[in-house]
Formats: sequence, structure tokens, C-alpha cells
Amino acid sequence: MKDLNPATEVSLQEVTAFLWHEADLLDRRDYDPWLALWTGDGHYVIPVEKEGEDFANYLNIAYDDAAMRKMRVQRFQAGFSISSAPPADSVRTVSRIVIDRAEGDRLTVRGAQHVVEDKFGRQRVFAANVTWVLETGPGGLRIRDKIVRLLNSDGMLTSISYLF
Repeated sequence: MKDLNPATEVSLQEVTAFLWHEADLLDRRDYDPWLALWTGDGHYVIPVEKEGEDFANYLNIAYDDAAMRKMRVQRFQAGFSISSAPPADSVRTVSRIVIDRAEGDRLTVRGAQHVVEDKFGRQRVFAANVTWVLETGPGGLRIRDKIVRLLNSDGMLTSISYLF
């Protein structure tokens, strides 16, 4: 059995490969191809609240539309972001990937992500439950929304010098 999603005919294996590709781009700090993975109307969100979906009306660590994602990447690339000078090395592990819902050309995918950051001779580990809203089309999968719910989002967070 190929494990195709009947609404979109996208397999869990294809979704997993796409999410691993995104993680690889971010670990390599290859931000321009990462930006190209996105649709124009989506959001990259790191909410403070553990629950809820009304991100526009609640406090977020990040709430980036296409213009803000591009500006964030430009700051990283230019070295103008205080949190990314020098840039951190990172290793992402994406796992527990589940296609939660399919509606038309849109998939909602849940997964777990661990990010290990190495900077200034120390390593820190961040864990998150992530939801991706992916859109299918002739060019393949693209990210519409990415919601990163850090396990410690309501606790003390130090500078985060990369994208999740």
C-alpha cells in the first residue's frame, strides 16, 4: 500500500521528504531556497500560548507573513541581526509526522521537531510540536503556514538566532 492521502494523492513519504528538505535548508542556512518553499499568503508563527489559533490577536515570538519572512532572512544574511552574529550552527530532527487533515489542495501535517543549537561553545536543545499547512500544486508541495509550538514558549527563552 502506497499510503496516499485520498484527497490530494500525496503520500506520507512525499510529505516527510519535503519536511526533511526544509529542515536541511535551514540547517545549512540556505534561506533563499527556503523562502521559495512558501506560498505568498502564509504565516510563520511561534506562539507564546500553548493553545489557540487566533495568532493575530495574541502574543507571539514570531508572526511573519511573506514580507516579514523575507526581512528576517535579509537580516540573517547581512549579519544585521544581533541574535545571529555570529550565526549558530544547528541540527534539526523532524519526526512523528502525521497527515492530520486534507481539504482540497491543502494538507495539515503535525510533527515533532528538536533543534540543537551550537553557539559560543555551548549547545542548547529546543523541542517543539509543529503544524504545517501545505498546499499541493503543479510545482509540488509548498508551505502555507508553519506553527511552531515550543515546549517552553511560556518560560524564559534566550535569544533564538535561527528559524525553526
